[in-house]
Amino acid sequence: MTTGTASWLPLSAGERSVAIEVLVHGPLSRTDLSRRLNLSAGSLTRLTKPLIESGLLVEVPEGGVAAEARQGRPSQPLDVVAESRSFIGFKITADMVYGVVTTLRSEVVARHDRPLASHDPDEVVAVLGEMADELAGAHPGLAGIGIGVGGLVQDRAVVGESAFLGWRDVPLAALVEERTGLPVVVENDVAALVEAETWFGAGRGLDRFVVLTIGAGIGYGLVLAGKRVPCAEEDRDFGRHWILNPSGPLTPDGERGSAVSLLTIPNIRYQVQAATGRERTYEEILALAAAGEPMPARVVDEAARALGALVAQIANFVMPQKILLAGEGVGLMDVGGATVEATVRAHRHPLAAPVALETKVSDFHDWARGAAVLAIQVLVLGAATEG
Repeated sequence: MTTGTASWLPLSAGERSVAIEVLVHGPLSRTDLSRRLNLSAGSLTRLTKPLIESGLLVEVPEGGVAAEARQGRPSQPLDVVAESRSFIGFKITADMVYGVVTTLRSEVVARHDRPLASHDPDEVVAVLGEMADELAGAHPGLAGIGIGVGGLVQDRAVVGESAFLGWRDVPLAALVEERTGLPVVVENDVAALVEAETWFGAGRGLDRFVVLTIGAGIGYGLVLAGKRVPCAEEDRDFGRHWILNPSGPLTPDGERGSAVSLLTIPNIRYQVQAATGRERTYEEILALAAAGEPMPARVVDEAARALGALVAQIANFVMPQKILLAGEGVGLMDVGGATVEATVRAHRHPLAAPVALETKVSDFHDWARGAAVLAIQVLVLGAATEG
């Protein structure tokens, strides 16, 4: 496999800022670009010329259909050819690998999933390699691979610690690069999702933005001045110690009354099973709660109040323009949304502006797309979005 990105790299800081602005917000006229980046016309011409010559940017007519770049046509907007490169994104869970192929603008054009029979690193790399081979056959011109893993990731290359995989110090990027021949970037899965939503999703164009995920665990990502704020805690399951109700339930995972014990799918299921003696899926619990079944309704109501308190705390201290709620557990909002909203209001100043809370029904392919966006940022544009 070959990457086809060598002609684009390395980009200077100025070239990178132009390329990212067009990628995320384009097509853009040169006048718009100059205004957005505070550049003179001469500086913009100097920065865009090599990007056009390399094929990363193209001039397009007003209708937005890509045309060959021509000299002396400064009035034409600049854009990227989204289909010019493809990227693989993988999300590794305890029992599956979810894969997607995206364009340069992160549109998902294919999905491919495989079960994991083992957590042995060599076995996982073998599965990733086989999936990459199959995807490459259908999508030539792959430029790189992004991999999202729950846990601590070092230098976008080494999985320092992943509890659910039982890994320590696994050089995943190097192993997958050796197997596939493609450049690879590895990142914490929540961090990758935050980057994707910041560039291409709910947080695009916002200065202050938060992503909160609920599912198997609790994830949190903060964006300030349009950039994700990296911190060690985002990789270490901080939700185990984020206490929302000191009198809340004691569960096998998380401190009593913590975000993890109250909001995660395994612990919600545990609470219902401990009280009723019956094992239920998360979807069954939500349906029973909606139908008024007492014990599921109590557990779901307590979870909804905990989520409202958590959202209010984030809003009070971070003052974000928007909070995105995502993850496989967001079905809680369908049943307990009114309780969440009422709790948010109760924990906010009466004159505070309403919290802009957006709920995104997502699956693991969204997490895989986030990993692909990391590949776009790092492998193609050389963006310094440190994790």
